[in-house]
Amino acid sequence: MLDLDAYKTYFLSYMKAQLPQREPRNLYEPIEYILQLGGKRLRPVLVLMSADIFGGGREKALDAALAIEIFHNFSLVHDDIMDDAPLRRGKQTVHEKWDINTGILSGDAMLINAYQLFENYPAEHFKPLVKLFSKTSIEVCEGQQYDVDFEERDDVTIAEYLKMIEFKTAVLVGAALKMGAIVSDASEEVQDTIYEFGRLLGIAFQIQDDFLDTFGDQAVFGKQIGGDIIENKKTYLYLKALELADSSSADQLRHLYTISPEEPLSKIETARQIFEDSGARAATTEKIKAYTEDAFKHLDHMPVSEKGKTFLKAFGTNLMNRDM
Repeated sequence: MLDLDAYKTYFLSYMKAQLPQREPRNLYEPIEYILQLGGKRLRPVLVLMSADIFGGGREKALDAALAIEIFHNFSLVHDDIMDDAPLRRGKQTVHEKWDINTGILSGDAMLINAYQLFENYPAEHFKPLVKLFSKTSIEVCEGQQYDVDFEERDDVTIAEYLKMIEFKTAVLVGAALKMGAIVSDASEEVQDTIYEFGRLLGIAFQIQDDFLDTFGDQAVFGKQIGGDIIENKKTYLYLKALELADSSSADQLRHLYTISPEEPLSKIETARQIFEDSGARAATTEKIKAYTEDAFKHLDHMPVSEKGKTFLKAFGTNLMNRDM
């Protein structure tokens, strides 16, 4: 039986113990603030879960888990500055609570802190962990830049969108699972296989996240439905609708994504209807299913216990069975 809450509790206890008050407070207080704002803690949980599955034990994976959580939150601090976002998880963003310079500097310190945590591993683990972390970190930056570029483009392709979400979201999921395998001394073949499982599941997760933004239950999803439509984000739903819709509906959708009305409800409803009528909604759910099934195929021949495979499949199934 999955006990992800136990992993989360175990991780949070360790993270709290690693956050003693340090000076100067204007550098470290924002770091403590963002790390304790909450969130699913999905990525560190995956590191610990993977280490258990591959026999290394969650204790060995704690510093890698903390590193990936610090990096994730560092990226959020800087993303919020780029987006001029006032809120993160219902609370003031770091640059709003302090200022932009503090947000930049504290974010920089977080990235360095994340690398420092790998120094706690022996050489045989340090090198592959840092190599993976560096590769993943630059891909996340590339994904963020693609996302920014797409805001100014009206010719984004589905292939480009998929590459963007792979780099911005999915590679970090794959890296989290691979880190658990590395500290457990799993073979390189197993490391690469579990990475692919995570990467593909991460792509499915992000497409579904975009889908739920438009068709989810607001009470369950936890944020405003239609936010991507309001912000004119070129998601898989939008791009697939342009591909499948008749020319009139496609032109109407393109026009909707050039306007920002004060009362956006009509815009949201019209876009949702085009997504539905064009077949984009159904095509998107099929794409989510296809990526999830591809992820599961990587588990079939992986040399790990059946209990471990069952655990990973149950995790993936639970992750993808959020309310639609």
